[in-house]
Amino acid sequence: MAGFLGTARRVRWRLGVVAAATASLVAGAGLVMATNAQAAVGCRVTYATSSQWPGGFTANVGITNLGDPVNGWSLVWTFPSGQRVTQAWNANVTSSGAQVTATDVGYNGSIATNATVSFGFNGSWSGTNNAPTSFALNGVTCTGGVGGTTPPPTTTAPPTSQPPTTRPPTSPPPAGNAMAAVAAMQPGWNLGNSLDAVGADETAWGNPRVTEALLNNIRAQGFNSIRIPVTWTNHHGGAPNYTIDSAWLNRVREVVNWALDDGFYVMINLHHDSWQWINTMPTDRTNVLNRYNALWTQLAAAFRDAPARLNFESVNEPQFTGSSGDAQNAQLLHELNTSFHRIVRASCGNNATRLLVLPTLHTSADQARVDELVTTFNALNDPNLIATVHFYGYWPFSVNVAGGTRFDATTQQDLTGQFDRVYNAFVARNIPVIIGEYGLLGFDRHTGTIQQGEKLKFFEYLGYYARNRRITTQLWDNGQHFGRTSFQWSDPELIAQIKSSWTTRSGTASSDQVYVPRTGSITSKSLTLNLNGTTFQGLRQGNTDLVSGTDYTVSGSTLTLTASAVTRLVGSRAYGVNSTIHARFSSGVPWRINIITYDPPVLGGATGQTGSFNVPTQFRGDQLATMEAKYADGSNAGPHNWTSFKEYDVTFAPNYSANTITLKPEFFAEVNDGQRVTLTFHFWSGGTATYHVTKSGSNVTGSTS
Repeated sequence: MAGFLGTARRVRWRLGVVAAATASLVAGAGLVMATNAQAAVGCRVTYATSSQWPGGFTANVGITNLGDPVNGWSLVWTFPSGQRVTQAWNANVTSSGAQVTATDVGYNGSIATNATVSFGFNGSWSGTNNAPTSFALNGVTCTGGVGGTTPPPTTTAPPTSQPPTTRPPTSPPPAGNAMAAVAAMQPGWNLGNSLDAVGADETAWGNPRVTEALLNNIRAQGFNSIRIPVTWTNHHGGAPNYTIDSAWLNRVREVVNWALDDGFYVMINLHHDSWQWINTMPTDRTNVLNRYNALWTQLAAAFRDAPARLNFESVNEPQFTGSSGDAQNAQLLHELNTSFHRIVRASCGNNATRLLVLPTLHTSADQARVDELVTTFNALNDPNLIATVHFYGYWPFSVNVAGGTRFDATTQQDLTGQFDRVYNAFVARNIPVIIGEYGLLGFDRHTGTIQQGEKLKFFEYLGYYARNRRITTQLWDNGQHFGRTSFQWSDPELIAQIKSSWTTRSGTASSDQVYVPRTGSITSKSLTLNLNGTTFQGLRQGNTDLVSGTDYTVSGSTLTLTASAVTRLVGSRAYGVNSTIHARFSSGVPWRINIITYDPPVLGGATGQTGSFNVPTQFRGDQLATMEAKYADGSNAGPHNWTSFKEYDVTFAPNYSANTITLKPEFFAEVNDGQRVTLTFHFWSGGTATYHVTKSGSNVTGSTS
């Protein structure tokens, strides 16, 4: 197709900066090009302080290239007020006095013309926090336009000589080398809840229209592949032709073109069609198969001449309703996958060897589901096939139910078991595997369902073990991670851990919280270090290293903060986080540890309605981990009555600003009328609090006694 022939277009990586900055600077900097010293050069640097607190701040830096493409960058500036960088992401940052040097971290080393890369850091300050007034990129001082001025040698840093470890792919690996192609797709990202939205158009689920700038910015974050889920249900005509709406097909083609032009490997599919109509195949086989075949016949023709970097996925999360059981489910999915394969291969063009992605039933990595897909691969005997599953973690941990609050041995074993099964079935036989979606199911509500430190440990290990098993991963993002218009990550700490896991391991600890009672004597506090193959380098508060032997000791894997250090770190002992320190390791990102002052939470009596009942709560520095619910006879109350521990944010949720814990309608919907329920709230300090509720119709009474 003509739309796919624009390969001469430059790769555009434009990255936005924080808009709500308290301090910002826009300046220009020239670029010295190793490939063409005569080229017109220039760049713009945007420095923005996105948040600030007594003694600390967070800043974001954007570098826009106004000249020819750059491979490898080094940005130098001088802090005017004695500030120091304490932690950075998306850049390696070193300091010499007030002078700071930031260099690329491989995957973001290339900056195309008019493209932007960004990085961020936490810093410390005292007195004032004035923004830097000058930057130098690869040895050229800021000018704000094309044509730089070389700065004095004493204030510049030489260009980095290390090439980026990940480059925009311009052509696929040799035909037939599916393993190499899928390895080049790592890491990947999902454009979720946009073209797959069920409704009139791509904004039906609340996201804005996809823009070229969004894809440019995602590419700049280091992602090499993009999965573009597409739901076709409301965008085609009726039987027998099921003609796809031309406007919708052109829109999909437009977004695909943008992604291909950015250098992405791209995957498109039939997405929510799986549960909207494909699932009725057990009772409506002929009509479902005719509709499915008609759609893929049209899509294969429409994208026949697309570059080989475009992949087709037969169907997302296939499922069937009303079947006779596993055997029929397996037979129906085999029929869909083989029909898809036949149609695409028969359409010729680049489709003759295009990589095709085939899922297991429910995209599950259970052994039976994996074995079923192996049978299909054996029957097709095609070297250009990819197997795909999805992974959202061990369910109790993934949604925070049944006491699954921690990334413990059970949660880890669930991950290794699933990854090992697909490795042994496929990768070990030279068949590539893509985890087409990964994340945590609790993210569907918000990313705070899982405690931050436990969440970070999960993603650190997931990235490591996927590399170990040579599996490519594609992060599910429905807009809750990367802002579709702000082009900023909602959780910089999380994405820093995810990005680090692409190439190395990070040390962690048993917790990212140290709780200290508000009154009474202060004692030493210990955490268990998870070295993960790294070596412990020390503790740092801001830009100050804590002193080994005086402030802390390490014995084996036990890190102990001395009583004197804890006393200093809690300061006036106000409720909440009093200070933050970072454990540094030989590789990966530092591990943040919050020093928290607390007292046992205090609950209050209340009356209200089942529609939203609020328990008055003085949290006093503590945070809620989970809640148990039992009747007087000891049996479990509320939803999921096979466990006493209820689902976080579905049946209950803390509101720290309002000083309440809300018991939701979903909880009371499965509570017996007139029976007293004893609630036990578990807090991250290790403490508990008991509360009683009784429902009478829509009325609820709560008390502490």
